[in-house]
Amino acid sequence: MSKYRILSLDGGGIRGIITASILHRLNTNPRTAGFLDGVDLIAGTSTGGLLALALAHGLSPAEMRDIYAKEGSYIFHETFIRDIESLWRVIGAGYPNKNLESVLINIFGSTTLDQLRKQILITAFDLDNESRNPLRRTWKPKIFHNFPGDDSDGEQLAYKVGLFTSAAPTYFPTYEGYVDGGVFASNPSMCALAQSQDLRFFESPELSSVVLLSLGTGTSLEYIEGMRHDWGYAQWVRPILNVMLDGVAGIADYQCRQILKKNYFRLAPVFPHDVSVPMDAADKIPYMLSFADEVDITASVEWLEQNWR
Repeated sequence: MSKYRILSLDGGGIRGIITASILHRLNTNPRTAGFLDGVDLIAGTSTGGLLALALAHGLSPAEMRDIYAKEGSYIFHETFIRDIESLWRVIGAGYPNKNLESVLINIFGSTTLDQLRKQILITAFDLDNESRNPLRRTWKPKIFHNFPGDDSDGEQLAYKVGLFTSAAPTYFPTYEGYVDGGVFASNPSMCALAQSQDLRFFESPELSSVVLLSLGTGTSLEYIEGMRHDWGYAQWVRPILNVMLDGVAGIADYQCRQILKKNYFRLAPVFPHDVSVPMDAADKIPYMLSFADEVDITASVEWLEQNWR
């Protein structure tokens, strides 16, 4: 029975450099070299979506790691004027998305999703479906993909889909009505698994033949101390984003682990208890590169050897 191989990449802003670095290590390890060549579907959310698009476009993990290192400070360039305009993110996003747009156009140009070399799945959230029927007009999750069929998003420009999926609330403005897919799938593993079983697109593989490798971007150990918190909008807005993103990632991990069992593996490195790396911490790129080089990939290599080929 031929296997159907899925690579799923979490969101996490600038921490995507950790994912790119770990992918490079796995893809050049003598025991698992070239494993990325066998991927059938790459799924990604936010920074993971950018990585998924780039890998499907033919870029290597090392090339993406270098782009993060070179362009991270440019993308997350904070200015005093921007701080004033946004009232330190009270009434505006922290960063304009024009710098990220410039980087993505440079990578993808006019490439569309159906011109990519791999099947992809990218999550975003549509704030207005613009239905003419007022009874059906609403916001909704949106999954962009290049599978064949009437539902395909193959004509979409890759750089725009990258901007859709990475428009993280409070970090970047919305882009053409979309926000970051992390609001419902910071870990897109379950979305990818469901897509593999959708009979609308192709003869779906048997569930027993699906293997799925899921990668996180690095988790900061966070908690809210105390048994009661009588908070309002101002106190909840920042922590609730982190609670939501971490919670969604965790439940997708649980679901995939229960369904796929040994055919599923997740590598989600955790930062030391005294280290926190926000999604826009471009100043911590040297630390993240060092951290990624020290992540233990032994279990990942063993799983790939036993289950991927």
